[in-house]
Amino acid sequence: MDSKDEYPETPSLPPADVAEAPQAYAVNQTGQAKQAGHTASPRYRELNLATLQAQGMVTHDGGRTSVAEDFRIIKRPLLRKARASGPEAIRHGNLIVVTSAIPGEGKTYCAVNLAMSIAMEMDITVLLVDADVARPSVLKVLGLPPEPGLMDVLLDDQLEMADVILKTNVSTLSILPAGRSNKHATELLASRAMSRLLAEIASRYADRIVVFDSPPLLITSEAHALVGQMGQVVMVVEAETTTQHAVKEALRQIESCEHIHLIYNKTRSFPGNDYYGYYD
Repeated sequence: MDSKDEYPETPSLPPADVAEAPQAYAVNQTGQAKQAGHTASPRYRELNLATLQAQGMVTHDGGRTSVAEDFRIIKRPLLRKARASGPEAIRHGNLIVVTSAIPGEGKTYCAVNLAMSIAMEMDITVLLVDADVARPSVLKVLGLPPEPGLMDVLLDDQLEMADVILKTNVSTLSILPAGRSNKHATELLASRAMSRLLAEIASRYADRIVVFDSPPLLITSEAHALVGQMGQVVMVVEAETTTQHAVKEALRQIESCEHIHLIYNKTRSFPGNDYYGYYD
C-alpha cells in the first residue's frame, strides 16, 4: 500500500494479545470527538476509562488492582534509568520501546498499561506511540478509530508532529497513532527523518516519557529499525507459550541494545489472578 492509500481498517489482533475494545466516543463527519453534547478540539479524544478498567486495563480511577500494582513495579526501574544523570545517563533513556518475539504475547496490552501507569506519576507526561505500522493496535485497544500519525509525518515534510498528536482526557497522556501503511515502512523508520523526529521527541520536553508499541522482532524488519534507536527495550514473553529458541533469537537480534528488560506475561500466581513477572 503506497502513501496515497486511504487509512485501512485496523486489523483485529489475536485474542491472546488484546481484548476487543468497544467504541469509546462518537465521531462526527469531520472526525472531531463529541462529548457532553458539544464538539471538542479536533485533536482531543475522550477515552472511555470505565470500559478500559472493566477490561482489566490500568486507569487513574481504577484503584489498587493487581494489574496496576504489577505495572507500578514494572515502571520503576524504567523511570529510574530514564531520569539518570551524569555518568549514569542513557542516551534517549526516556524513549522506551515495547516489543515481543512473535505476535500474540501481549505487547500492545503491556505498552498501553505501562503508558497509563507512568501517566499517574506526579511530574511526568507520557506520549504513547503506535509504531507497529504494519498492524497498528493501540487506538483499537483504546476504543478509537484510525487516525493520521507517525507515518504521515515521515512522508510529509509539511506535517508537524503536533498536527497528529492526540490529547486525551488523561491530562498527562497523549497518543501518536501509526498513521497510514506504507510499503517502505522499514526504510522510513530507519531514515534520517525518523532519527530527527526521535531526537525531537526525546529532548523537546524534559518531563516526557515516550512509550513505543513496536512490531514483533521475529516477524517484521521494522522492529529492528526502531529498536536500535531506543534508549530502553522492554520485551514481552508469553508464559508457557513462547519457545526458548524464539526468545533467544529475539534477544540475539537486539544484543547491541544495552538496556533490555523482560516482562514474563500471562502467568498465574493464584487462581483467577494475572501476574506479570519482571526481569531486568
